[in-house]
Amino acid sequence: MAVTSYWADNYVDKQRGVAAAISLIKSGQRVFVGSSCGEPQHLVRGLSEASGHFTDLEIVRLLSLESVPLTMIADKTRSQSLNIRSFYLGSASSAELRKNLRFFTPINLSEVPRLFKSRKLPLHVALIQVSPPDDFGWMSLGVSVDVTLAAAFSADLVIAQVNSRMPRVHGQGFIHVNDVDVIVEHDEDLLTIEPLPESDQANTVGRHIANLIEDGSTIQISLGTTPQATLLALAEKNDLGVHSQFLTDDMMHLVSMGVITNRKKGFNEGKLVASIAIGSTALYEFVNQNPGVELHPSDYVNDPRVISRHNKMVAMNVAMAIDLTGQIAADAMPFNYYSGVTGTLDFIRGAAMSEGGKSIMMLTSTAAAGTRGRIVPKLGDAAVVVPRGDVQYVVTEYGAVNLFGKSYQERALALISVAHPAFREELFHEARKMGLLGAEHSLSESIHGVYPIRLEETIDLKGESVTLRPTKPVDGRALQEHFYNLDRRDVVSRFFRPKTSFPRSDVEAMSTSDYVRNLTIIAVVGEVGFERVVGVGEYYLDESNNMAEVAFSVDKAWQGKGLGRILINKLAAAARENGISGLFAYTAPENQRMMKLFMTLPYKVTTQMDGDVYLSCRFDKGK
Repeated sequence: MAVTSYWADNYVDKQRGVAAAISLIKSGQRVFVGSSCGEPQHLVRGLSEASGHFTDLEIVRLLSLESVPLTMIADKTRSQSLNIRSFYLGSASSAELRKNLRFFTPINLSEVPRLFKSRKLPLHVALIQVSPPDDFGWMSLGVSVDVTLAAAFSADLVIAQVNSRMPRVHGQGFIHVNDVDVIVEHDEDLLTIEPLPESDQANTVGRHIANLIEDGSTIQISLGTTPQATLLALAEKNDLGVHSQFLTDDMMHLVSMGVITNRKKGFNEGKLVASIAIGSTALYEFVNQNPGVELHPSDYVNDPRVISRHNKMVAMNVAMAIDLTGQIAADAMPFNYYSGVTGTLDFIRGAAMSEGGKSIMMLTSTAAAGTRGRIVPKLGDAAVVVPRGDVQYVVTEYGAVNLFGKSYQERALALISVAHPAFREELFHEARKMGLLGAEHSLSESIHGVYPIRLEETIDLKGESVTLRPTKPVDGRALQEHFYNLDRRDVVSRFFRPKTSFPRSDVEAMSTSDYVRNLTIIAVVGEVGFERVVGVGEYYLDESNNMAEVAFSVDKAWQGKGLGRILINKLAAAARENGISGLFAYTAPENQRMMKLFMTLPYKVTTQMDGDVYLSCRFDKGK
């Protein structure tokens, strides 16, 4: 009768020194190395030191910041001793990445565990790092579950570095002593990353994105400076949840502030779910034995079907470049070598299937110290990571646009509007050459205007959410629809005649304002990119006297709710900030609403009659 040995006895029997453990690896084998901040550094150093004794080892890992440069060994030996296979789905265009381009295997992260478990890519050895066992023999993979769990259960030989500094993290990241072949005890600090430097561009991008995030959303966010700024911009939100590839220090801070509660996720409620924790020692202390945090494998966390089960799932990822049709190249940046962008498409598609979900691609408008734009006519030889059909929101420091359901012409106009002003004219001409813009679209000085995000505001108006914001070049059609739907009397009040046609040329000046000499503020309801205009307020500067003429229109269903008063006060504040001396308006004597509206301004209003009524006020003369 077979006698089953106690796991603790097995633990003692399996202990080896690092050299003895590494000696069990044979030439020609495929060796998986634990990923991200869970990299078993002690084992990797041992492997590096013994590399001269091997031929044709294949090292399998996620793209990572190597504590020991195995790729350097591969280069020096011309892959005779080591060959590297990194899983990565990026554009690999930076110098550091491109020199190792031959090592990359493009694949979506959700598919990697299946690659291991199916033995289509057989793993002979797995080098992993775990916590010490508990009273029942279970060891935690700690901060890096991702593809490591699948690798450990698929490999023929599992060598585990047991590190008392590895936290025990709830979720599906445990392996039993009986499932490990060799134990190497060695305590050392886990890999950490330093806080990233602040960037004004990134902070502005973050503020734009914060305007797109509703309370109660579930968020996923990639690594980098811009995502860090985005998380900081979410400080005023309520009841956010997290289902993300990465758990970071900034998420931890939002938990401590009560912003992330995970109460309204709709799935895995009360749990912050990720597959990797990457950050500081404080973060690793935060996840240790924390019942509100769970780490799961990538074939769960990155599964689009799982992602789609969350309420208002928002996927936020970094783009390296985007062309005028919406194709996106993405990359791991110098600060983001711990893992590639392999999960981007998984989350984009999962968020698109979520009820109320959305995906957001974020990028600063320029690269190479401002000498090159990230919005380009064509991607050229850069690899497409996100197909144009999957792209929804695109955000730069110059604004946010929604490309979903938009034509090539609408996409080109939208992307030009959020490109850096120095590159917009070139993009406009290239779009013309490519046939993306019709001849009816003209180039005006307003193309260089910088969208004033400070004027954006979302308010509750008699129980309905209304956003007031400056117009964008993509608003032309929505403005036309607003005017076509106006009551006949309101059309006469606005245009002084019974106008029945509102061609694109009539509204172009409103949608292409320069935000200083001319400004149009609209009141909109509905999702960004598909909003309905319910109110319009605009001013045009008369340079002869530095006064701006104003005009208004409000949808009949929205009249009597104070919308006109809000619009005129926002216009007055913007005009004064832009150095304009005052406002004036012409109206018909019977248009009592316009006269009353003008009188609500906190300035002395003068009235003159000459057929029409002329109203004016100067900002240096209070009531």
